[in-house]
Parts: sequence; C-alpha cells; structure tokens
Amino acid sequence: MIPYRFNYRRAASLADARAALQASPDAKLLAGGQTLIAAMKMRLAQPSDLIDISALKELAFIRSEADHVVVGAGAKHFEVADSAEMRNAIPALAALAYSIGDPAVRHLGTLGGSLANNDPAADYPAAVLALDATIRTSTRTIAAEDFFTGMFSTALEPDEIITEVSFPVPQRAGYAKFPNPASRYAMAGVFVAQTRSGVRVAVTGAGSCVFRVPEMEMALAKSFTPDAIANIAIDAADLNSDIHGSAEYRANLVTVMAKQAVAAAR
Repeated sequence: MIPYRFNYRRAASLADARAALQASPDAKLLAGGQTLIAAMKMRLAQPSDLIDISALKELAFIRSEADHVVVGAGAKHFEVADSAEMRNAIPALAALAYSIGDPAVRHLGTLGGSLANNDPAADYPAAVLALDATIRTSTRTIAAEDFFTGMFSTALEPDEIITEVSFPVPQRAGYAKFPNPASRYAMAGVFVAQTRSGVRVAVTGAGSCVFRVPEMEMALAKSFTPDAIANIAIDAADLNSDIHGSAEYRANLVTVMAKQAVAAAR
C-alpha cells in the first residue's frame, strides 16, 4: 500500500488545538485513536494534519457537581469504568464503559472521541441520549437530542472540540448489549434511564444512528418492569443488516436487551 504524508503536532492546550484546526481544514484530532487510526489504515480518512490532544489534562477529569457527573472529553473508558464518582452516582454508565472493547481499547479510547465519531455501534451515544446529557464544546453547549445527526455525523462544526459531557444523575438506570463476539461492539445495545422528567430508552448498534423508543418509554412510565415492554415490537425497516445479523434479528435483540436493561436498573 502506498503511504501518504501528513503532519503531526501535539497541542499544548485546548486553544492551541482549536487554532490548529482552524489553520488546517483537513486536519483531524487524535485522542485515543481507536477509530481514526483504523480509518486511516483503510484509507477511509486521509487527514492533512493530526493534532494530538491526548496529553491535555484540561480534558481528562471526572467530577461530581450537585446532581450531575461531569466527564472530560479526554477521559479514558477505563477511567469512567473505574471512577468512584461514576460507580456511586451512575453505576450503569460505569458498567457501560467497562463493556467497551477490550482492556487495550479501554485504556486508549476516550469519551469525546467516541461521541465525535458517532459510530452507529458505539456504546456511549445510548447513555448520552437516555440520560439527556449535555455536550459542552469549545464554543457552546449542545443537548443530547440535537447532537447525533446521522451515521458518523454530529452537530459539531469543523473547528469545534468537545470539552466535557454533563450527565444528570438518574433515579435508576441500566444498560445491556448483545456484543459482536469478536470486537465486542454493540450489535444492539439499550440504555434505560428513569429520570425526574420521565423514562428514556435509547438504542445503539441496531440502526444507522442512536435512537429512542417512545413506545417503551410510555410503557415503562406506567410500570417499570421487563414485562411491561416484552411485547413491544421494533420496526425492522430502518435497522442494520449484515453478515452478523439481519434487521429482523436486531429488532428482536432490541426488545431482549431492553428487558435486560430494565432488570439491571431494578
């Protein structure tokens, strides 16, 4: 394979990283690199510049704030899984982080990288949407409902950088996924959260982008039990289909995983 050239620079600060993005429209941020490096190897991404933000401590933190847990975009998956603040406040999110990939992936991959890439099989988008989290960037705040716009697509502007995500602490929450046996990505993952404003159910892996299931939310608002959603069928028309599972198979998985997520939350 013929190599191609790109420039590499390590950002000294968040402001430095943003300035580098503005100066090079074809540049890409490098945090954990778990998605970007693979995409570059397959020539699905050919950035002119790699701006390394992996060492920015201003992006790597987890802290409790009143009824929220705020996670820096540079926090590694294993740090979210191992965080005492997260395990105490939102144990379902800590469990989700522990289920991502393998130890090598969890020790390199970051929350911000996962959200910015918006892989349809990523785990974090389900938690962000179900918990009604707020994504804060270098320029503004974005509600979870407005952030995910499609497959590998988000509301982020080209020079915008995720800095942190604020997760409201739910009354209870649970996550369950059916992982691909090789890579452990979610063929179907469901995050269920009972919040002060109601029940939210978000699905990842099954479709082209994370989505909510209003029928399940209404049923669980009346009775927060696995049986309440056991007979709710998911329309397979817009779901993914590949060698690992048909759209109909994934539709069934969504209901099965949703029941398991409710059971975990209870």
